[in-house]
Amino acid sequence: MTDYLKLPFATDGGIGSKARVGLVVLATDYTVEQEFRTVFPGEEISLFSSRIANETAITPETLAAMEPRISQTVATILPGERLDVVAYGCTSASMVLGNERVFERIREVQPDAKCTTPSAAAFSAFKAFGAKRIGVLTPYREDVNNIVRSSIESAGFEVPIFASFEEERDPVVARIDAASLETGVSEILKASSVDMVFVSCTNVRLMNAVAGIEKSTGVPVTSSNHAMAWHALRLAGDQSDRPELGRLFTKGLAS
Repeated sequence: MTDYLKLPFATDGGIGSKARVGLVVLATDYTVEQEFRTVFPGEEISLFSSRIANETAITPETLAAMEPRISQTVATILPGERLDVVAYGCTSASMVLGNERVFERIREVQPDAKCTTPSAAAFSAFKAFGAKRIGVLTPYREDVNNIVRSSIESAGFEVPIFASFEEERDPVVARIDAASLETGVSEILKASSVDMVFVSCTNVRLMNAVAGIEKSTGVPVTSSNHAMAWHALRLAGDQSDRPELGRLFTKGLAS
């Protein structure tokens, strides 16, 4: 016969003891989780993610179709537990649906969570720098680009220059290389005088290149993942400076 012992135990704050950040990731996204791990490496402010079903092609129709799935996906992140911040990881969908509608879907499940999206985070980043004239680089096709430009302008910013790779397939966007992105930023800066450059799409890999691009150009740069990770971190209460991640990570939220 095997002896059996019921043992006592103690608990501590566990993973996410200071804040739990929930991240909704597109099923077709290769990039956002990898880049977020650069920003959320520890146990005190911790990242928990789940994937939302979406189509491979990025169109206004496929983006809008995700709306009813947002709350369903959030519900799968630590079910029954509190999330302090929830980030919905799709730039163009947040612009198609509008941030308030996205936040409403999140709060159906996490009513007390602070919410962000790449577009909400980008607008907050622009304000943190006092930037008004924004150069924009995207991978999207024309009809999605029109929505992105209109959304940024409706938020009170100017878009004097807009550039795109015009690629609608998410798996291809995830493979756009660093040299192409850096060239895209350089072409924007050659074409127009801007206060800041925003590179849109959570599948774009730019996090590790931002500081170097800023050093060579002298212009603040952010991307969907870069801005949303910063915004989520600040909403979670972390105000530390991380200059190795770029100038934005030395900024607090604008009042």
